[in-house]
Amino acid sequence: MFEIKDLQVSFGGIHALKGISLRVEEGEIVTLIGANGAGKTTTLRTASGLERPDSGSVWLNGQDITRVSAQDRVKRGLIQVPEGRRVFPMMSVLENLELGAFLRRDRAQTAKDMDEVFGRFPVLADRRQQPAGTLSGGEQQMLAMGRALMASPKVLLMDEPSMGLAPLFVQEIFNIIANINATGTTILLVEQNANMALQVASRAYVMETGKIVLSGDSAKLLATDEVRQAYLGG
Repeated sequence: MFEIKDLQVSFGGIHALKGISLRVEEGEIVTLIGANGAGKTTTLRTASGLERPDSGSVWLNGQDITRVSAQDRVKRGLIQVPEGRRVFPMMSVLENLELGAFLRRDRAQTAKDMDEVFGRFPVLADRRQQPAGTLSGGEQQMLAMGRALMASPKVLLMDEPSMGLAPLFVQEIFNIIANINATGTTILLVEQNANMALQVASRAYVMETGKIVLSGDSAKLLATDEVRQAYLGG
């Protein structure tokens, strides 16, 4: 299980997160939706150890990891797929994937996971020696997801995976997210495409100006007038 409790984060005089609390049970997909600037990315960056909270706590599998370094959170299985993909453009597809496994020492399992990533993303297998910067946006998103899977995640934090992608790729990415979850990976999904996110997730949290304003079953939220008008165009 992954849980955030009463998280407060400030940048200078800006109060970015105002007592955020959420939880993701083992095996779930939970989505965090909201407008630009609501604090969704800050929530994920704080959860993964890239930002320091003023107060509150982050928990993974019953352990308080608030003061654990970002690197050690990765070792414990908390992995982020960052907004904007952030692949290394001059390095090959294969080298990018190998970087995902940088902290691992289980070579046999790592090799098996590489085969599984190539099986899940055949286009990456075909282009394994190609510089990552020459891939399309959708292919780079697949590479970012594959790199995260190479770290052997227990909990995957995904930040705007559909951003900037053509509609055909968006559907494919969400199919892959559902497939990754079906193989046992717990997922917290931040996404502006609220319609797709609510369809793939079992539960959802709605964020506005640093606070959670709604939460509950995704199907029920999808049907509420408040969510439909704010995020689904009526």
